[in-house]
Amino acid sequence: MIRLLVLLAALLAGVVTASLAFGDISLSWHALFETIIGSPEASPQNSMIVFDLRLPRVLLALLVGAALATAGTITLAIMRNPLAEPGVLGINSGAAAAVMAMIVLVQEPPVLLLPAAGFFGAAAMAVAVYLLSWRGGTSSMRIILIGIGLSSLASAATTFLSAFGEIGDVQRAMIWLAGSVYDANIVKVRLLFFWLILPLVLAWMSARELDLIRFGDNSARSLGQPVDLVRALMIVLCTLISGAAVAAAGLIGFVGLVAPHIASRLVGPSHARIFPVAALIGASLVAAADLVGRVIIAPTQLPAGIVTGLIGAPFFAYLLWGRRHVRG
Repeated sequence: MIRLLVLLAALLAGVVTASLAFGDISLSWHALFETIIGSPEASPQNSMIVFDLRLPRVLLALLVGAALATAGTITLAIMRNPLAEPGVLGINSGAAAAVMAMIVLVQEPPVLLLPAAGFFGAAAMAVAVYLLSWRGGTSSMRIILIGIGLSSLASAATTFLSAFGEIGDVQRAMIWLAGSVYDANIVKVRLLFFWLILPLVLAWMSARELDLIRFGDNSARSLGQPVDLVRALMIVLCTLISGAAVAAAGLIGFVGLVAPHIASRLVGPSHARIFPVAALIGASLVAAADLVGRVIIAPTQLPAGIVTGLIGAPFFAYLLWGRRHVRG
């Protein structure tokens, strides 16, 4: 386990270093090293590129990736469905509809209002999914089905607004929906970091409860777990974590699906082991996706959400193919 964590940390460090070095203006390794250590020989231009432009972007990508991977791990456990991700709770569609409405219906909304609208839209949708799925208790199947239905409704609202909104407003909203960390700054990084500390710690402390609920509601109840309460608290944590990530960077898909699956293959079913490994994998995925999006067709930049979609869609198809003979 320790050897794996060291290997993943080294991989992450390599991605971070490459992200600081490469872009529209690439820096040599020597120039990057001089800039990072604050050498007198480092040029002011390189310092501005590294510390003002690229470092906040990389840090935001790491936080968003770790958050999405953690939220995905929670979702897989409480839904007991290998194809589930935070979007099942309506988080993505709720955030998308709220941001689209804010941009299209409000005349020149403040920039800081968009992340707030995304978070509250995600939270409102998650609450609605949970309440509508309550029938003297909850079940993962009801949550999934109602989540799919409400997500479709929210997607229809988003499409309606995009069809009748001003072209400029719609284009602005679509850029946000694509998922990107291009507008990162150190203030946004700090806000997201301090917001995520408590939910991430609580999620990792709940590893034993997730291990129990993964065996099924009846088995968990027989071992003394209050299943409905645990599921509700886990949905709250998932919403706080994933909603904040979506509000900060838009819709970056499939990270919450890919990272937990890879982590469970590497370290087994224990969530105490899955959480740190999934967080490192998720952070590496988003940072690498942002790097690829910046350099593959430079100077044009692809949003990180498009790159993760290109990775995640084949992985989703692989999961479906692996379960083609599974009944129920």
